[in-house]
Amino acid sequence: MVFDQELTWLIGGVVGLLMLATALGAVIARRASSDGGRATAANLNARLRAWWGMTAIFALAVGTGGTGTILMFALTSFLALREFISLTPTRLGDHRPLAWAFFLIMPLQFLLVAVHWYGFFLIFIPVYVFLVLPIRAAAAGETDQFLERIARLQWALMICVYCVSHAPGILTFLKIPGYEGQNAKLLFYFVLICELSDVLQYCFGKLFGRYAVCPTVSPNKTWEGLIGGVGATVLIGAGLWWATPFTPLQSAGMSLAIAGMGFGGGLVMSAIKRDYGVKDWGRAIEGHGGILDRIDSLCFAAPVFLHLTRYYFSVV
Repeated sequence: MVFDQELTWLIGGVVGLLMLATALGAVIARRASSDGGRATAANLNARLRAWWGMTAIFALAVGTGGTGTILMFALTSFLALREFISLTPTRLGDHRPLAWAFFLIMPLQFLLVAVHWYGFFLIFIPVYVFLVLPIRAAAAGETDQFLERIARLQWALMICVYCVSHAPGILTFLKIPGYEGQNAKLLFYFVLICELSDVLQYCFGKLFGRYAVCPTVSPNKTWEGLIGGVGATVLIGAGLWWATPFTPLQSAGMSLAIAGMGFGGGLVMSAIKRDYGVKDWGRAIEGHGGILDRIDSLCFAAPVFLHLTRYYFSVV
């Protein structure tokens, strides 16, 4: 195990919050008297059970060191890509490019993370896969809706593989003076801020939400939830500066960037779901929906956080 004391405090704080929320969930379930109240309590407690499981898996992966964390994100990426493709109409000619996406491109992208090859990591999917995949699809001879089909596959790879791979990249692509050997803690901080922002926006929206940010895309995302959730996330992020290489003000700024990009990611992925006519990406996580429903904010926040940190704080 590679826990340091501050990482242990972070994990302990999350466990404490979950224990408090679980106790509140039990009280709410016991006092619910209507069918609607019991349904709400059941959904809340299902979400909490899922959070317990996700926290245990993530903490265990971080504790095993870099390899375990990269494998966990690679598996998450594989499942997210499968969810995305399962909602996308495909043809016989797409089968070979899809096999490449799942069993060649995705593993190679995470291998680049594991071997610390930052330069090729940056351009592998946006440049080489972008060029080669359409060539392979065209060679199959299936021309109906060719541009739409290949664009959907490339977009799925960018979101589910390229963007997700930036999260474990926090472990391998950052060398911050005075913070050597502590990148696992920075990854935990990033994921914690990202997920807390989602939860707090949901809570503020439920308690105070009146005006939807974009009602045709996601009626449940309100201005009150956005402002309250992001504001609370920034305050918590500033208070967690001790676990990062940032000052309190810098940590607040990073938290604002994570929460802002996370909100944008949730909005974009909701627009895609509306276009496909589905509520959730899947049913993999009880109470939450699919893998993509849980990591949509992380997909958009991870690249921005990694590159901001690398540009301003890392020596390479």
